Amino acid sequence: MNDLQKLQEKAWQLRLDCIEAVHASALKHGHLGGCLSMAEIIAALYDRFLRVDPANPLWPERDRMILSKGHNCLMQYAALADRGYFPRELLASYKSLGSSLQGHPDMRKCPGIDFTTGSLGQGLSIGVGMCLSARRNAQDYRTYVIMSDGEMQEGMTWEAAMAAAHYKLDNLVCIVDRNNLQVNGETQTIMNIEPLEQKFAAFGWNALRIDGHNMRQIVSALERAQSAKGAPFALICDTVKGKGVGYMENVMEWHAKVLTEAQYQQAVNALKRAQAMVGQEVEHESSDNSGTV
Repeated sequence: MNDLQKLQEKAWQLRLDCIEAVHASALKHGHLGGCLSMAEIIAALYDRFLRVDPANPLWPERDRMILSKGHNCLMQYAALADRGYFPRELLASYKSLGSSLQGHPDMRKCPGIDFTTGSLGQGLSIGVGMCLSARRNAQDYRTYVIMSDGEMQEGMTWEAAMAAAHYKLDNLVCIVDRNNLQVNGETQTIMNIEPLEQKFAAFGWNALRIDGHNMRQIVSALERAQSAKGAPFALICDTVKGKGVGYMENVMEWHAKVLTEAQYQQAVNALKRAQAMVGQEVEHESSDNSGTV
């Protein structure tokens, strides 16, 4: 199994971890749609690109990761558990009273969370501040900000985009999870945000649009972002809300909903089949290449 396939398998496992966590939790409720849409992005970041140390979560030289769409923090929690920031069993306490894994990430309670988020539209401004701080203190860490497409409707986002370009913050990467749905409907109906790539470019950013479920495209884009100089980098990822679970895909109600026992079983079965397919593809490739030199 090559590195890209391992990352894809990891993405499916993170989806499973989110479903299992919601099912095990006291409330059985979570923002699953937007968690599942960014699984490949999160898998690539935490397994390949983020310079972090789980044994030292506050390491000053670590890369920063700001989840601006903080209501989807369960996917980040799953990745943090996978990297060893805390025991995987803690995921079952999601949204429980007194848990460090609340419905929005709290930097004071959960190791690996770089900033407390939840008020939508603020993440990019926070990222700009962190990048300016790195420059002021002669540190070389990078800051990644994952945003929802609904946040692109907020003026504060574009003020931050203007500032990032003005200060030539090439240590800043903004990743937009473009799944087309927000809590009240389709983004283009509520407030059209397109053309996003051209808008970022007009503001002075390097901008690229990719398939947010294609691991090869994600890795290639993040490599480009690391080497880009003189301007911040915007990565528009076209994704599917609820990706991998048929009854959730592109369904607005799965922005946030209680998961029933039957829905849980159906989701687990679908995600395990998808994860197994990654391995089957590897076996098929090995069989096809067995007679070649």
